Formats: sequence, structure tokens, C-alpha cells
Amino acid sequence: MKKIHHLSSCNTCQKIIKELDLEAKGFEMQDIKVENISAAELDAAKKKIGSYEALFSKRAMKFRSMGLNEMNLTEADYRKYILEEYTFLKRPFIWIGDEVFVGNAKKTVEAAKAALKA
Repeated sequence: MKKIHHLSSCNTCQKIIKELDLEAKGFEMQDIKVENISAAELDAAKKKIGSYEALFSKRAMKFRSMGLNEMNLTEADYRKYILEEYTFLKRPFIWIGDEVFVGNAKKTVEAAKAALKA
């Protein structure tokens, strides 16, 4: 699979898409504001990454405004919130073959870049 879940209004996502040249490489571009990640894709990613919490963005503005930072969230809670609200999916979220790369950390982007060359 060659797909990226991103937010088109996110400058960081756009920078990474450009840096990795994903559009030219034929990646399916899914703007999560228009169409959030599906439950099946989220579950498949969880199997690769190990937890829903690792896929959850605690930087999302709604994380604090909804008081989630004050709660002890379970894996089921993380899954539910990601599926209900696109802003909770850590992004960008890139599928390259059967590998998953989540977030914008430099080492994550470099790992995705290396996977593209393989």
C-alpha cells in the first residue's frame, strides 16, 4: 500500500509530502479532514505500531479543551476518539508497503525516506 493520511491545511504535512515526493510516487493522498481514517486501517496500523495511544495526537487542541488530558484513557478510548475526531490522529500517517510511519519526528521522516528507496 502507498498511502498518506494527512491534513491539507498542515504546513508540516505539506513539507513532508514534498520532501518525500509522495504525489509523484503515486501515493494515495487522504486528507483526514475530508475523510478520516477507517476503523479497518486504524486497527491494521495498531497491529504494526503496537497501540492506539502511539497513533493518538496529544498535541491536538481538543485534547485539552475536552479535558482528555485529565483522564486516564484506555486503548479503547484512544481508538474511539481517533475515529470520532480527525484531529486526534497523529500525522502525517504514511503506509509504505506493509510498513507504517506515524508523526513528523525527524527520525520517522528519515525512516520513511529510507523505506521509499528500498
